[in-house]
Amino acid sequence: MTLPSSMNALILKHDGYGNTRTGAAIDTLEPYLEYGALPMPKPRSGQVLIKVRMASVNPSDLYFIKGEYGQPRIKGAAAGFEGVGDVVDGKGLYASYLKGKRVAFVGGVNGSGAWAEYIVVEAAMCVVVKQAMRDEDTAGHVVNPVTAWTMFDIVKASGSKSFVFTAAFSQLGKLMAGLSRDNGYAMIAVIRKESQAAHLKELGAKHVLVQSDPEFATKLAALMKSEKPRILLDAVANQLSADIFTAMPARARWVVYGKLDTEAPALSEPGQLIFMNKKIEGYWLMNWFRQASIFTKLKTLRAVQDRFIKGGWRTEVVATVRLADVMRDLPEALKTGDGKVMIVP
Repeated sequence: MTLPSSMNALILKHDGYGNTRTGAAIDTLEPYLEYGALPMPKPRSGQVLIKVRMASVNPSDLYFIKGEYGQPRIKGAAAGFEGVGDVVDGKGLYASYLKGKRVAFVGGVNGSGAWAEYIVVEAAMCVVVKQAMRDEDTAGHVVNPVTAWTMFDIVKASGSKSFVFTAAFSQLGKLMAGLSRDNGYAMIAVIRKESQAAHLKELGAKHVLVQSDPEFATKLAALMKSEKPRILLDAVANQLSADIFTAMPARARWVVYGKLDTEAPALSEPGQLIFMNKKIEGYWLMNWFRQASIFTKLKTLRAVQDRFIKGGWRTEVVATVRLADVMRDLPEALKTGDGKVMIVP
């Protein structure tokens, strides 16, 4: 096929890191992005060129465009980490094998992003997806579903049949709810709104705690005693997270994978790290991809796709925004409900 010499994209206005810590909330994209044309990216050895079908919008994308993520921006590059598309070119053995295939991908940190008509991605960061999977599920196939699956492995290895999950009405939390129910584990979900509780229980969360509930601390203490969770999976990393960790039993692990709150937490009882053998650690999916064996990766990715195809998981999409309309429509779309927003060319 003949490829164009240029493409439309949402282009980063700044380099490096920002000097703010405002979190994922965003009212306007004007300070960070502009819509325009970029030269068609060209794959190097071990890379593929993908014609994007659909890209997801994750909190990490919003942190990144603000310069608040753990990786620096590249001024003049397209934004966006994750999506689904068709491989139209590739350099190298595996890259050539991927030509013509629909793949889920993660990229966006090497100067080519998913919020564009085309993206160049490392071939190793592409996953061939089965025909039965919807684009809506495939566009968010890697970051949230694989994170859910690999985090659940952490829970299973803990020796406890329960765990605590904050910001539990996120897409990741919804995936974890079904996974825990289907495997006989008790998810203790922490949410902000009472209105979210019923749906989260329908999805599989055994216990739901609402932060604003005056009885929150009492209910939490009772669950710590009855369920004895040893894993706290936390995307918020604020004082409430620290208080939950303090309330957990010996050998508890506070696994931080996000920082949705700008508040800095304080540990009221740091001696627990010594005398109760508690641990605080981070989780980043990219490290799993780098460290897991090829067999583990293939097994995990196959299991994730099968779960979507069989109906165990379904991505709840609240809005789909055209690339040309993102500057105007994305901030409002992100406020429309508790689900994913997708971008299409």
